[in-house]
Amino acid sequence: MKRFSRELAVSAIVLAATALAAGPAAADAGRYVMEKTEEGYVRMDTATGEMSICTEKSGQLVCKLAADERAAFQDALDRLEDRVARLEDRVERTLAYPSEQEFEQGLDNMEKFFRRFLGIVEEYDRDRKAPAEPEAPADRT
Repeated sequence: MKRFSRELAVSAIVLAATALAAGPAAADAGRYVMEKTEEGYVRMDTATGEMSICTEKSGQLVCKLAADERAAFQDALDRLEDRVARLEDRVERTLAYPSEQEFEQGLDNMEKFFRRFLGIVEEYDRDRKAPAEPEAPADRT
């Protein structure tokens, strides 16, 4: 395992140096640079610098994230899982039925609102229906 790790480190340095030396030409060649090792390949993403270890299995190249990148990925995944759990809890609380006391309090508030509103309407109607003061007769003197 130490041999593979040393080989991986050497391959990473070679890949980084190759990517830096290639400069803009690397973009033309593609985003990833591959370096052959005894165990398989090391793949470097020239845009992000991420390294992957690749092996050939059943005629296909299978790449896995390097250990430090995997840890960062797992941290991000853990944070997202925690966030989803908090959001699900919040939705559950939001959609829950109110208790009997909360329901009664809501009805009491609505009743107060409607009584006040009807009082305002009645006052408005009284003001509109109040007889206008009769006009004084014109002075004919």
